[in-house]
Amino acid sequence: MCGIFACYRHPDVEKFKPTALKMGKAVRHRGPDWSGNHIANDTILVHERLSIVGVDSGAQPLVNDEGTVSLAVNGEIYNHRIIRKNLKNPYNFKTHSDCEVIIPLYLEHGVDAPRYLDGMFSWVLHDKTQDRVIAARDPIGVTTFYMGRSSQTPGAVFFASELKCLHPVCDDIISFPPGHVYDSKTDKLTRYYDPKWLVEPDNIPTAPVDYKALRTTLEKAVRKRLMAEVPYGVLLSGGLDSSLVASIAQRETERLNELAKSRKNGYEADGHAAGHLVGIDDSNELATVQMLPQLNSFSIGLPGAPDAVAAKKVADFLGTRHHTFTFTIEDGLNALSDVIFHLETYDVTTIRASTPMFLLSRKIKAMGVKMVLSGEGSDEIFGGYLYFHNAPDKAALHKETIRRVNNLHLADCLRANKSTSAWGVEARVPFLDKEFLNTSMNIDPAEKMITKERIEKYILRKAFDTTDEPDTKPYLPDEILWRQKEQFSDGVGYGWIDALKDNAELHVTDEMMTNPKPEWGDDIPDSKEAYWYRTMFDEHFPSYCAKTVMRWTPTWSNQTDPSGRAISIHQQKYEDAA
Repeated sequence: MCGIFACYRHPDVEKFKPTALKMGKAVRHRGPDWSGNHIANDTILVHERLSIVGVDSGAQPLVNDEGTVSLAVNGEIYNHRIIRKNLKNPYNFKTHSDCEVIIPLYLEHGVDAPRYLDGMFSWVLHDKTQDRVIAARDPIGVTTFYMGRSSQTPGAVFFASELKCLHPVCDDIISFPPGHVYDSKTDKLTRYYDPKWLVEPDNIPTAPVDYKALRTTLEKAVRKRLMAEVPYGVLLSGGLDSSLVASIAQRETERLNELAKSRKNGYEADGHAAGHLVGIDDSNELATVQMLPQLNSFSIGLPGAPDAVAAKKVADFLGTRHHTFTFTIEDGLNALSDVIFHLETYDVTTIRASTPMFLLSRKIKAMGVKMVLSGEGSDEIFGGYLYFHNAPDKAALHKETIRRVNNLHLADCLRANKSTSAWGVEARVPFLDKEFLNTSMNIDPAEKMITKERIEKYILRKAFDTTDEPDTKPYLPDEILWRQKEQFSDGVGYGWIDALKDNAELHVTDEMMTNPKPEWGDDIPDSKEAYWYRTMFDEHFPSYCAKTVMRWTPTWSNQTDPSGRAISIHQQKYEDAA
């Protein structure tokens, strides 16, 4: 995960350069491996690099031979080998970076270039000849990206990976919408990611569930995300989603190890055969560089937390090299201000869940791992949150899953991206793969309804249930495959949420609750915990940054507390809380 900052059409770009470099430095935690910048006309691109693919040659910004097109990218392009092979015109690639394909794609397809990409990305490209900027964000917004303008420099447009390097130079900032592309020719944002399920929410799918397709597309999604030239691992909470990702990744690791044994020079030879290029090819074969012989898995929780216990069970079953970390309530409370600074939000759910993930990411980086797979997105796709028990009918459930997927960039994707990148670690999320989304979001939503006979995410569980396949090795133990949902902030230990609420009581008085700050407008905190987080946010960011924040609340529920266990059907009761 890298950090980018860009400014298009600055009235004095050379004079602005030291400020631009300073803004880039504000996201150096995302890309601690190298820094670069490029000026063309009145545009500057600044890049802070985390090297995972094309480690020895992929420094950015990338520039074509003619020096006419420059590019700064944050993210990974999983189909870059396929794109290279299918380009209509010859292009002289200077690096092994997966991101360099964006330049020839732009030269061939212009503003339609993002349509051809399979990956997670946010990028800014400058065409010197046309003095044109194109900026794009991946379909769901797995990578964070913002766009800003300034009343001081009205003709300029700014782009950055995080708010913290825009608010010092902009006074109007938006979260760049996922699945959109910006073109300076029109000065407009246009949707390029437009599958029918997303743009026609009233069109309720009728296709029956294809369990084989669900399984194979998720397996493929995990495989392509193992593209790396550095040590990687998996985040394993012990819940269904992260456990499935870990299971598939472990199977793939074992397959690659067997493949390596059958070749004289080890699996890296495949990378050589592909011209040092890692990634999947058009036959869905993966070339990667395995730095570690075993798949490492990581979990965190308070001592004795439900997730940590379940994660150890899964790891033992799969045979991963597992690392269980614990944190104290004091550790979490001490990190809160830093978490809010890095996450750039005051949403209660996000902060509760981000704090343990933030602490875990620091431990992971200390072990030398730079990339992890994570299980975000499944609950939004399959209606996995416990409040989905209250969905009145299949049409309502379908529309709610679309709304949740559409808002992931302001919630779980933001959490996964910024919690990890705070420490120079990259999180990849297989459930949000384009092909998997097309498979899972086009299923008749009646199949996703929760009933007495069907636990939440039944069809996903069923897709990986091998009970009727005696020749297939089980993916997970039954007690994990059919375990009820724990929201991450609950699963790390119920005492964590209680401690946050108790501490909020100490920091926020009843009088403060009845007198919210005038600059908050209509966005009034509905609890002392929410009020406390908002005041910490205000310490780091000016009030106009608040419009980039969305508060996560359950639908079809009278609960204002977003915790999963606050919803009545959870198997664990508050009285049993540790």
